[in-house]
Amino acid sequence: MENAITESFPRAGFRRRFASWVYDLLIIIAIFMLSGYVCVALFVLLDHLGLINIVRNDFDIDWNASHVMYRIAFNSWGVAWVCGFFIYFWSRKGQTLGMRAWRLRVQNLDGSLISSKTAIKRLLTTLFGLGNITVLFDRKNKLSLQDRLTTTEVVVLSLEANSD
Repeated sequence: MENAITESFPRAGFRRRFASWVYDLLIIIAIFMLSGYVCVALFVLLDHLGLINIVRNDFDIDWNASHVMYRIAFNSWGVAWVCGFFIYFWSRKGQTLGMRAWRLRVQNLDGSLISSKTAIKRLLTTLFGLGNITVLFDRKNKLSLQDRLTTTEVVVLSLEANSD
């Protein structure tokens, strides 16, 4: 896919964005769970090596009896992987897997792919997807809160453009 697209596509409405968000939510849950398993394995390994001290009941970590920093590290690790998912796909492909299923692409207003920096800004302003609600009130422009704050748009691709 080229960095700048010459063909113009219509902006996506709320229903299509929401459906894409549901698809991505399922993927996000899987990423968070997988990253959690990896993090727990690292904690158990570090505990076994004597580098940290976690409280365990058999294999399970007793989060309430362990230091609060372990919970913070665990959740931060998962959130970092989820954020990385969005930043990677938005800046490299213009689409997450859910967006691809619904033929959506996030792009700059000139049709080019957004940068990693813009993807981070977009992620911070999306408010866990709630920023898309503003599309309901802006039926003419179909711009979400994160679209407006990052000067981007989400468009509906044709079947041909989505297959690239």
